[in-house]
Order: sequence, then C-alpha cells, then structure tokens
Amino acid sequence: MYHLDQHAHEFSARELAALRFCELMTTDAREVTEEVWSALQASFDDGEIVELAAVIGVMNDLNRFADALKITVKRGDTNG
Repeated sequence: MYHLDQHAHEFSARELAALRFCELMTTDAREVTEEVWSALQASFDDGEIVELAAVIGVMNDLNRFADALKITVKRGDTNG
C-alpha cells in the first residue's frame, strides 16, 4: 500500500474514504470491502460514489494506456 495510514491524520474522514476507495480500485478492485463501502456511504451519496468510481477508473485507464505506449511527460515544462 501507499502509506495512507501513516498520513491519515492529514485528511478528513470524507477524504480518507475516497482515498482508500481510490487505492483499492487502483491496486485490486475486488478487495473493496464492506468497511470501505460503509465509509463511502457515510460521506458520499450514490451519485458521488459513481462519479468517484468513474473518475478513478478513467485515470487508471489513462495511466495504463500511457504506460503501454511508453508515453512520458516532461517535468517542469509549463510552456506546453
């Protein structure tokens, strides 16, 4: 995992719920537990959860697409 628990104190309960969901969708989507789902439902309505899942899924897809095509981004280039 990405040390989320070490930095949990820096985030609200709502942010942590979204971050945990994102982490699981990215690493192993089948491992979204009832605990994770309950935390999401405590902080987000159904539409917001669907939107989170859609955005996370699209970003994961874009990352895989870029990785497969070996697309890199120049760091620090702000002029396009």
